[in-house]
Amino acid sequence: MLNLFFYLQAKAGDEAEKISVMKLLYKDGSFGDILGLVIVAILFVLSLLATYLFISRYLIIKKAGKIDEQFINNIRAAVAAGNLEGAKAICKTQNSPYARMVEKGLQRIGKPLRDIDAAIENVGNLEVFKLEKGLSSLANISGAAPMIGFFGTVTGMILAFYKMSSEQNVTPDVLAGGIYQALFTTAGGLFIGILAFVGYNILVANVDKVIYQMERTATDFMDLLQEPT
Repeated sequence: MLNLFFYLQAKAGDEAEKISVMKLLYKDGSFGDILGLVIVAILFVLSLLATYLFISRYLIIKKAGKIDEQFINNIRAAVAAGNLEGAKAICKTQNSPYARMVEKGLQRIGKPLRDIDAAIENVGNLEVFKLEKGLSSLANISGAAPMIGFFGTVTGMILAFYKMSSEQNVTPDVLAGGIYQALFTTAGGLFIGILAFVGYNILVANVDKVIYQMERTATDFMDLLQEPT
C-alpha cells in the first residue's frame, strides 16, 4: 500500500526530476530525520500486515461460506434411514463450520434435544471465534496507522521549526525535509487506515453471512430431529 507514496514528482525550472522520498526525509542524519524514517518503516510494516490479514482472512471466510444446498437433505435422508455413520461421513466430506456443527449434533443423538442444541451452539461459538481471528488486528491497524501518521506530522513540523530557528538564512530547502516528513507520513497513515478500515468492514460483513448460514443449518438440523419417524 505505502509503496504508492515512495516517489514524488518535483520540478526545477522546465525539467522534471524524480526525487526519492527517502532522500528527502533523510538529508543530514539528524535525530528528526532518523525518527521520520522509523515512522515510515512502521507504516510500511503495517501496510504489509494489513494486506496479509485481509487477503488470508478473506479467503478463509469465503471458503467457510460455501455450502452444498443438498447437504441438509442428505443428512435428513441418512438420519431417517437410521444410518448415523453415513450422516457423519457426509459431514466429514464438507470442510465447513456448519458441517462440523451438524456432526457434533449427530454424535449427541440419543440425548435430550436441549443437550444436542447446546453441543451445536458450543461448536458454533468456536467456529465463529476462528472466523473472527485477525479481524481485531485489522481494526487496530485502521485506527493506529492514522495516529502514527499524525505523529510523523508533529515531528516533521517540529523539525522544520527547529531548523528555522537554528539557521541564519532560512530557505525553502532548509524546511523541505520536515515539511515532506509531515505531509508524507500523514498521507501514508491515512491511506493505510482507510484501506484497513474498508477491509475490516468487508470481512465483518462476510463473517455475518457465514454466521447466518450456520444458524440456519443448525435450525434445520434440530427441526429434522423432531420430525415424526
